[in-house]
Amino acid sequence: MAYLFPTEDWVAAFKEAVNNSESYKKSAAKWEGDFYFVVSAGGALEEPVIFYLDLWHGECRDAYVVKGDDDKKPEFIIEGTVDVFRRIFDGELEPIKALVGRKLKLKGNLGKVMRSVKATLDLVAAAGSIDTVYPDGA
Repeated sequence: MAYLFPTEDWVAAFKEAVNNSESYKKSAAKWEGDFYFVVSAGGALEEPVIFYLDLWHGECRDAYVVKGDDDKKPEFIIEGTVDVFRRIFDGELEPIKALVGRKLKLKGNLGKVMRSVKATLDLVAAAGSIDTVYPDGA
């Protein structure tokens, strides 16, 4: 089944993929942090979409699309376009290079992310394992 990015169904599939990833469980065993991922408006995406991930010691404890006000104050906010996320999930763009090259905007401690490159790559691999359809056909 294909999931439209970045819908609630896609985010639920992402949570499941993360929690089923043995590689992520190992590489993120000491990681603690939560995120807002902001998918910028543009193309077929008329409004930005924000989804939340709570990552804790190799597990995704919570994941959802933010609707309206949200009381979370995540440690990290990562923002990018649908195309940038697609390129990362498809393995065409390395996530760390996207952050350093400012194709993704980061609010939070880049050093903490840089110390967890393997966990970051395993998280991206989990996203890449989802059969994904993108809103603008990208």
